[in-house]
Amino acid sequence: MLKHPSMRAVAIEQHADRAQRIRLNADTLGVLELSVIEGSAPAALADLTVPDAIFIGGGGADDGVAEAAIEALKPGGRLVANAVTVETETLLAGLHARLGGDLIRIALSRAAPVGTMTGWRPAMPVTQWIWTKP
Repeated sequence: MLKHPSMRAVAIEQHADRAQRIRLNADTLGVLELSVIEGSAPAALADLTVPDAIFIGGGGADDGVAEAAIEALKPGGRLVANAVTVETETLLAGLHARLGGDLIRIALSRAAPVGTMTGWRPAMPVTQWIWTKP
């Protein structure tokens, strides 16, 4: 959205405090065309225009969320879903097996003290499914 003024995005967040944080971050970064909808997917998807891309960052394993996102996406549109739980990872693995796309795991570690030395402390790995609707 910072790259070109024609870009816009819609964020769906069910928690009011998180929705407010999204708005504050958008204002701070100068992202004026971000619309934040307070609600839960899949119901909050009902009145939106057909998206070019959908990102699922949380709640992907909730009933109907992934299916609604797949249905809502226009042909040629891209879906990216992240998982940090076994339940959502299982869902993404099933979608990958059924629909294709790319399934990757991202693992990061940060340097942290280990006694008088430094070692690597792993963060939670993220499984990501990337799919383009035919």
